[in-house]
Amino acid sequence: MSQKNETTILVLSILITVGLIAGGFWWFTNKSGVNLNTINSSNSKTPQPASEQPSGNTFTSVQDVPTGLFNYGGSTSWAPIRLVVDPSLQAARPEFRLRYVEPSNASPGSGTGIQSLIDGQLAFAQSSRPVLDQELSRAQQRGFTLKQIPVAIDGLAVAVNPNLNIQGLTVEQLKLIYTGKINNWSQVGGPNISIKPYSRRIADGGTVELFVQDILGGQPFSSNVEFISTTTQALQKLAGSPGSIYYASAPEVIPQCSIKALPLGRTQGQYIAPYQEPSVLPSECPGKRNKLNIEGFQSGKYPITRNLFVVVKQNGQTEQQAGVAYANLLLTEQGQELISQAGFVKIR
Repeated sequence: MSQKNETTILVLSILITVGLIAGGFWWFTNKSGVNLNTINSSNSKTPQPASEQPSGNTFTSVQDVPTGLFNYGGSTSWAPIRLVVDPSLQAARPEFRLRYVEPSNASPGSGTGIQSLIDGQLAFAQSSRPVLDQELSRAQQRGFTLKQIPVAIDGLAVAVNPNLNIQGLTVEQLKLIYTGKINNWSQVGGPNISIKPYSRRIADGGTVELFVQDILGGQPFSSNVEFISTTTQALQKLAGSPGSIYYASAPEVIPQCSIKALPLGRTQGQYIAPYQEPSVLPSECPGKRNKLNIEGFQSGKYPITRNLFVVVKQNGQTEQQAGVAYANLLLTEQGQELISQAGFVKIR
């Protein structure tokens, strides 16, 4: 074979080889679905896209969750959250076992839960009101501090008999009713019917403590206030008494068929309903139920709102890790969605 022919064959071989390599490269980048930019970024210091990062969206994404059985307790207002959240949480994180514990010699509530936490009977506590100065002092005497982590928004709703014809109440009128200054519905634009106020006792939990502190301004209840043990008992009394009134955590009141939740305002005539309008009539319930006025709660337009807290013992021990982990789990997108399903308002 001549040198000319050998050169021609060599050139053709090189061209064919280059063509095959180029064609293979084109097919790999355009047909295989592999993004070379992604490959390059994974080998460099450039952060991955947000969808690839641990985003805290689910219970399984939360880190530093301890293993073991942890006792917790506290606010009765948290009951719907416990009912909805705990089964999903336990299914996703079986290593983080939770046991709700009621006090043996007192009614369950925010105050008794925090006291049990200070006494070493609970790993963390649930509260429907902020930690009090005296509770912080008791914790410091035991050698640790308390931290409150807000995880949800709640509000107090005022319930009356569904047949009571009244537009709404101001916060000041509500105070005067429970301190005995107003005792007939005609004094606040309603019918000539005596008012019968109901309440749980102040020792029963954070809802009553918050009501006394923020609404009554620390004044005592009037002697005509009848104390009951549970919200269920109070709602039964309201259904059978045209002049009765009661207050409780909004998710316990708003969906009920046998009572009516009252719009409240800071000034007369400027009332904000705790439910989404238009309201569901008793005749339509339980096929349809009233739902929380989420916008009114989040914006603060509704006058009686509050945060729900996880109270953590800051002692550098496993209890602290458990409390922080529980709060972080509730603050994931999954946790916040379940809190919303329980009838409360997301805090984020």
